[in-house]
Amino acid sequence: MFVAQETLAQSGASLQRVEITGSNIPRTETETPSPVQVITAEQLKNSGYTTVSEVLREITANGNGTLTQGFNQAFSGGASGVSLRGLTLGATLVLIDGHRMAPYPLSDDGERQFVDISSIPFAAVERIEILKDGASAVYGSDAIAGVVNVILKKSFEGTLVSADAGMTEKGGGTTKSFALTHGFGKSSDNVNGYVALEYRKQDEIRFSQRSGDWTSLNWTALGGEDLRPGATNVYTQTPRVLTPILQRPGSASSNAANFAFLDSRCNYASWRAGGCVWQDNFNQIIPNTENINVLGSLTARLNQDWDLNVKASMFESKSQQVRFGATIPFGSFAGSTITGPGIVPVIVGAIPTFTVPATYPGNTLGVPANVRGYLPDTGYQRREDIDSKSYRLVADLSGTIGAWDTKASAGWTRVDTKVTYSGYINPGNLYAALNDPINPFLLTGGNSAAMMNFVAPTVSNTSSDTLSFIELRGSREVMKLPGGPLGIAIGASAIHKKLYAPDPIGSQTGLQPTNGAYALGSDTNIAFYAEAVAPVTKMLELDAAVRHDHFSTFGNSTTPKAGFKLTPMPELGIRGTVAKGFRAPAPTENGTAGALYSFNQITDPVLCPNPGTPTSPSNVPAYCGFSPTYLQGTNANLQPEKSTSYTLGVILEPVKNWSTTLDFYKITIKNQIVSGGLIAGFDPLPYAVRGTPQVVTFGDGSTGLSSVGPIQFIPVPYLNGQSTTTSGIELDTRYKFNLHEYGALTAGLTWTHIFNFNQTLNGATFSLAGTHGPSGVGGDTASPRNRAQLILTYERGPLSVTSTTNYVGSYDVTDPSAGYGDCISGITGITALWASVNPPSNFCRVKAFTYMDLTARYKVNDKLSIRAGITNVFDAKPPVDMATYGGTGRNDNSVGSSAPYNAALHLPGAIGRGLSVGLDYRF
Repeated sequence: MFVAQETLAQSGASLQRVEITGSNIPRTETETPSPVQVITAEQLKNSGYTTVSEVLREITANGNGTLTQGFNQAFSGGASGVSLRGLTLGATLVLIDGHRMAPYPLSDDGERQFVDISSIPFAAVERIEILKDGASAVYGSDAIAGVVNVILKKSFEGTLVSADAGMTEKGGGTTKSFALTHGFGKSSDNVNGYVALEYRKQDEIRFSQRSGDWTSLNWTALGGEDLRPGATNVYTQTPRVLTPILQRPGSASSNAANFAFLDSRCNYASWRAGGCVWQDNFNQIIPNTENINVLGSLTARLNQDWDLNVKASMFESKSQQVRFGATIPFGSFAGSTITGPGIVPVIVGAIPTFTVPATYPGNTLGVPANVRGYLPDTGYQRREDIDSKSYRLVADLSGTIGAWDTKASAGWTRVDTKVTYSGYINPGNLYAALNDPINPFLLTGGNSAAMMNFVAPTVSNTSSDTLSFIELRGSREVMKLPGGPLGIAIGASAIHKKLYAPDPIGSQTGLQPTNGAYALGSDTNIAFYAEAVAPVTKMLELDAAVRHDHFSTFGNSTTPKAGFKLTPMPELGIRGTVAKGFRAPAPTENGTAGALYSFNQITDPVLCPNPGTPTSPSNVPAYCGFSPTYLQGTNANLQPEKSTSYTLGVILEPVKNWSTTLDFYKITIKNQIVSGGLIAGFDPLPYAVRGTPQVVTFGDGSTGLSSVGPIQFIPVPYLNGQSTTTSGIELDTRYKFNLHEYGALTAGLTWTHIFNFNQTLNGATFSLAGTHGPSGVGGDTASPRNRAQLILTYERGPLSVTSTTNYVGSYDVTDPSAGYGDCISGITGITALWASVNPPSNFCRVKAFTYMDLTARYKVNDKLSIRAGITNVFDAKPPVDMATYGGTGRNDNSVGSSAPYNAALHLPGAIGRGLSVGLDYRF
């Protein structure tokens, strides 16, 4: 299924010239100097899945930095992406029919742009070609690690109705999908086309619907922390419970008289003993998703030499991301830092303590009291409803001019993503409502809709990304060589991109803290390219390509590529490539963009000149150790990331029906764009932006006006400052056993092994292969050395049965690039599950994960075929991963913990065993 493609001779197809991803020159030989993996439409259906993103998630070349919809804390919520060779989403180029698509407007980690593969229609896919070496010489920017080219059906005859339904054994995740494809005319007609409609809906799987060590947030039995909501732990001695409690200001938590409980189900004794712990019923393993896709394709033969193909489509992808609601107090809440395009960040709305008056209903303390807990009428959750619509209109005009095969293309693509935020608190309004003497906000619930709209109004924000292109190219045979015709191709293209992704209005005003990332910008790319394929002899083919790009934002880039294929005998081929590549800075990096974050504690040398003497009257103790707000900014002087890649492999066909490829790869990327805060010697304090002097409390207890204003934020630019080198091997082998009257059995194995994954920053090189690093990228997905996939397909007459076994290798929990060089720091540096004691040594390594999917199809007659499938047949559980933050089940203490499983690598284990049935009916 996901193995190297069959040769045309083996499949019995007639030889014809086809265009393979990675080359602009059509050829009859499908095995090129570059390794290309092909997934056909039939193989997509045999996978047992119903989305392109699910299928691509399992390919063995997909690595660190991949993004799934199971990561509900992502900047790019609702989207999915591929990270070939573990080099992040930004280094993998995703094409549709060989053309670029507008990226998802919400960038990965607020920085990397990518194409959302969860929005691509499943039923309309003809095949997916995955180029696994650098291809900037052919496609330009972003093709450093490879290219994923999703090729949609060009024509269709008749009418096909497909329907699928699925469920999981343990509940949740019910899936329904329906597709209708109707063709007009035949492919041999002068005018033909088709319309494809597709609908898919998948229900969420809630965290509360699964059990096992990988779901546990309570590790007290082994000396760890209890991070379940409502539990007492080292971080929160006065935990937040379902119904808020009131506390006498300045009082100790060891005295029951200092508390008033508003809910009779929880009292002081049970609270301190952990008896008020509660299980949420909203955190998700996978979200609710819904897809509606409409695609129209029309092909017209203008004359015997010219054809016009036009495709128009609208792909809509909806998802609902849910996370824990806001708590009172809001951690170390000191106001919100407003940010947005053209806005100078400043802290607004500072509320040191949320209190209710002595007369508040249920306040038996007789004095104004502090509030601790959740707001019941928000459902204890914050929700983001994401609705992303992808529009695409592309026309290809192909024909011949003399000896030239020419193709002119033009396209307009756009992605509009609307995010609706619910349950996000307006702190100022909440404080006012709590202290309203006539109509106070009710902490026990039952508030009116008007009150909730005042305290937690539902707001929305729309972002868009637009990409338009024109391209003209031609190819021809120049002369005859001993091995065949010398082919050349030349072309030119112009691409214009425009990103408009402002942050939500709550972030721009500071009144309702939501996602504080924003990005605006545009660029125009003009490119010229050339390519040659020279079959020097029957045994030797040489390929060469070069491309020159000009970007309006940074200047020029020239990228060459060369390859060879040597076939000394029919059973043996040797191939290799060397290529330069680049990734142009995105508008998130060199446009108008920003993202707020905090990561460390600093001392303000002006407001705390004597940090060793806390009671010094010159000190303002609040600024002797505080976490400042950083604003990740842009840098107009950034240069593109540059890469050099090598592949060297063999193609073996020792006997009939057995084909094998084994390829070595090595990719080095220099000038990688990273936050300036990571560069050695970067001192943030000279860049600090201060507000006006404030009334403060000094170390001796006195109050007065500070000598300078407190730090509002610290701007940090992006810089070219990191390099990465990775190498490994990939094996694809396929053998078809002829069982004669008992049918046929085809076995295919794909195996990817990483030799090294090294990052260099500040002169230090860190070896990350087989570790959890780099942990700060795309949901902390880890870098296991080995991934494999074994596919067995049995066919006999109308029956076809396929089993797919996926293997994800083990890895340890360290990340030297983040300073986590041993097991203890690797776990405690990321998770909050261990604080009082060191974690047990058996958690130092995350175990390997193996699971099997099984599908069967039966062709009843020429019109009807039925299928059934079981995903994760043996209900394999995900291994415990104590060092990840990409899982779900965030606790109520805002200490950065999630359930200990890896949502990127082990999501099928979290979902559990699934069952599905489906049918195809052709009219």
